[in-house]
Amino acid sequence: MTKTLADQIEDVLPQTQCTKCGYPACRPYAEAIARGEAEINQCPPGGMEGVRRLSSVTGRPVIPINPANGVERPRPVAFIDESLCIGCTLCIQACPVDAILGAAKQMHTILPSLCTGCDLCVAPCPVDCISMLPVTGELTGWAAWSQDAADAARARHDFRSERLRREKEENDARLAAKALEKMRAVTAEVTNTPEELAEKERKRAIIAAAMERARLKAAGNPPDKA
Repeated sequence: MTKTLADQIEDVLPQTQCTKCGYPACRPYAEAIARGEAEINQCPPGGMEGVRRLSSVTGRPVIPINPANGVERPRPVAFIDESLCIGCTLCIQACPVDAILGAAKQMHTILPSLCTGCDLCVAPCPVDCISMLPVTGELTGWAAWSQDAADAARARHDFRSERLRREKEENDARLAAKALEKMRAVTAEVTNTPEELAEKERKRAIIAAAMERARLKAAGNPPDKA
């Protein structure tokens, strides 16, 4: 199958899914470059080598990393101070590649081999127990990363995205089923059978006749007896 330009661009991105490019993930950034809406210098994790790779795919000139998006740096890995962790799960929800293990009200831990160094888990932490530690010495950009690592991160991100989509659909289906059940219950309460409607009409007629007799009696015109 022939790959689109967006596909080819995505293939040379580091797949850290860090959003530093200004887009929610690597794929949207690739699509924006392909449409001519984004520059090729907005990916600090890829560094200048990343810009050169994007240049070779797009034919655009090599330009310096845009400082508004960050700087090229050694690759960091997130570290959780387990003595401070309160088990809020906010970091787990923020991690784009499922590199954090833990459950509600339980201590969390980072899987260093899976962490892409995206930083996204740091800001949501309410107790500031997460720090980013450089792990590649002086190596930066693609020199601190590998194609195998990028491919694995991309697969985990795609798997997570699909899982979240499926969970949302299942939750929406449960809510819709509950709403339908409630609506049916309410409808059952206000819907009468033909027999019930006939009985209500008979009672209404009896009450109306009694009220008419009372009115005539009060006016001095007692109703004729059958």
